[in-house]
Amino acid sequence: MRDKPLTATLAAIALSLLWAFPSQAKLNVVASTPDLGSIAREVGGDRIEVTSLAKGTEDPHFVDAKPSFIRVLNQADVLIEGGADLEVGWLPPLVLNARNPQIQLGRPGRIIAGEVIKLLEVPTGPIDRSLGDVHPFGNPHFTLDPVNGRLIARLLKANLKQFEDTIDARLAVWQKQMAPLRGTKVVSYHKSYSYLAERFGLRVVNTIEPKPGIPPSASHVRDLVAQMKAEGVALILMEPNRERKTPAFLAQETGAKVVVVPSMVGGSKEAGDYPSLFDSIVKAILEAIGLRRP
Repeated sequence: MRDKPLTATLAAIALSLLWAFPSQAKLNVVASTPDLGSIAREVGGDRIEVTSLAKGTEDPHFVDAKPSFIRVLNQADVLIEGGADLEVGWLPPLVLNARNPQIQLGRPGRIIAGEVIKLLEVPTGPIDRSLGDVHPFGNPHFTLDPVNGRLIARLLKANLKQFEDTIDARLAVWQKQMAPLRGTKVVSYHKSYSYLAERFGLRVVNTIEPKPGIPPSASHVRDLVAQMKAEGVALILMEPNRERKTPAFLAQETGAKVVVVPSMVGGSKEAGDYPSLFDSIVKAILEAIGLRRP
C-alpha cells in the first residue's frame, strides 16, 4: 500500500517547485471533476491551465470517457482526482492509455484529494454487489463540504492563503444562513450530500435509491413515503442529472419540497466556481424552505 502522507507531500513539493519559476510555461493541470478543477484554478491562478474532465451536470461515477481525454491526459503535468473510488469506473483506463509517466500512481504529478479527507460512511462489514455501488473506502462526495475544499487546496500551495480566506469568510455567511435549518430532516436521491449535511447540520434520514446506484422500487418508494410522513421530512435533495418523477411523487405524497441543487461546479449556471457552488446550494435550499437569506 502506498504511503498516503508521502504521496501528498511529493505532489505538494513538485507543484511548489514548478510554481517557483514564474518564467516557466504554465503548469498543465487536469482535474477529474469540475470541483477539483475550480479549486486548482483558484489556488494556481494565472500560473496554471486547468482542464476538467467531468461536466458539472454528469454523475461523477459514470462520466462519458471520451477518446479526446486520452490526449489531454497525455499532455498533463498534474492530474488531480478525488479518489475513494469516485472515478474508478472510467479514469484508470484513460490514464493507462495516456502513457504519461508523470501522472501514474505514486508519482508527484498524481494528486489524490481523498487522501487528506476524513471520509464519512466507511463500511465496517463485508462488501459485495448485493449492497449496490458501495464505496469500500467511504463516501467520495467530500467536496460538498467547503472545509474539505480548503484541505484540498493545501495540496496545491500557490495562492493558498487567498483561497482559504475566501472560504473562511464565505463559510461564516453560509453557516449563518443555514443555522435556522439545523436539525432539518431531508431525503437525498443519492448519497451525494452527506458532507454538506454534516457541515450545516441537516439530517439525511434516507435516500431515494434503496442502495447506492440502484433505482428505487415501488416498495421502497412506498416505505419511504411512510417514513417521511412519520419523521416530518421537509426537503428532498437531488442532483440535476436525476430523474424527476420519483422525487415529484414523494413531494406530492408527503408535502416535502424538492430542491434540485448542483453537486459539482458547473451543475447550474450559478455554480460557476467552487465558492459559487455553495452560494447556489444555500440559496436553493433557503428558497425551497421559504426563508430569505440574511
